[in-house]
Amino acid sequence: MTTLRETIRELTARHLDAGHLVMGQNLTAVGWVGGTLPERHDMTELPMSDVANSGFVVGAALAGRRPIYVVRYQGFQHLNAAMIVNYAAKSKALWGRSCPLLVRSIAMEGGIGPTSGSSHHSLFTRMPGVKVFAPMTPGEWRAAYDEFMAGDDPVYLSEHRGAYENDAELPSHRIHTRSRADVMLFPISITRFTALQAAAELVDEGIVVGICHISQLKQFHISDDVSADLEWTQFGGIVLDDDYASGVASDIAQQLHTLTSARMRVLALPDRTAGFGPGMDVLPPNAERIKTFVKEIVR
Repeated sequence: MTTLRETIRELTARHLDAGHLVMGQNLTAVGWVGGTLPERHDMTELPMSDVANSGFVVGAALAGRRPIYVVRYQGFQHLNAAMIVNYAAKSKALWGRSCPLLVRSIAMEGGIGPTSGSSHHSLFTRMPGVKVFAPMTPGEWRAAYDEFMAGDDPVYLSEHRGAYENDAELPSHRIHTRSRADVMLFPISITRFTALQAAAELVDEGIVVGICHISQLKQFHISDDVSADLEWTQFGGIVLDDDYASGVASDIAQQLHTLTSARMRVLALPDRTAGFGPGMDVLPPNAERIKTFVKEIVR
C-alpha cells in the first residue's frame, strides 16, 4: 500500500517533470519536509528571513507556472496568508485573471512554540475564491491535487505530519452498530484517527457512535444519508478539529444544525497560546478527551 507521504512525493515529482514549480523554505534540508518531497534540486528555495514569499508564489501563479507552495508549519500562515487570501483568492473575481496555486500547509504539535503548531485552516475558509481541503489519506490528497490541476482556483491543503504514514482510505460515513447512533462525530484533520479509536472504545461501553469524516472544508457538504442519520441521533453531533473552535469547526456545526435541527457541539484546540517545553503544548482532542466529552453528553 502507498502511504500519504509516498503519494505526495510521487505527485510532486510529476508536477516538476511537467514544468511546474515547487516553492518553499528549507525544502531540500531537514528531511525533505518529512520525506514528502523528491530528493532533487529543481525546486525553488525561498528565504527564511522574508515574509514576501507568498507574493513570489502568487507572481508565479499569475505567470502560469501552477506553483505548489510548501509551508512547513501552519502557524506560519499568519505571516504568509495575506497575499493568498487578499490577492490570489480575489484575482479572478475582481480582474478576470486566474491565480492557480496549491498551498501545502503542514500541522504538527509537540513543544514547538506559539507560532508553529497545530492547524490554522480557518484563516482560509473565511475568504471566497479559495478551495480548502484537509486530506489525511492518499486518495484524498490525490483527489485534491487533481481538482487543482483541472481548475484555475487557489487550493489550500491543510496537512498533518501525523497522517503521513497512513496508507488507508477512511470511510466517509460509518455507524458502529445497526441501530441509530447516540451521537455522531464529524472529525477534521488528525482528529479523524483519534475519533475512530474513541468510537470503537465507546461502542464497547454501550454508546453507539457514528462518524462522518470531513476532508473538504470549503465547500463543505454532507450526503443525504449522513444528514438523516444525524437528525435521527438521540444527542446530536460533535465537530472535532485541530484548529481553534471559533473557526471552521463552529461554522460547520452551525451548518449541520441548520440542515438537521440536531444539537451540535465543538471540541477542538484549547483556547490558549502554545509555548515551548513540557506542559505548554496546545493539543488536538485525543481519544480519551473525546470519550469523556461524549460521556458527559450521553449520561
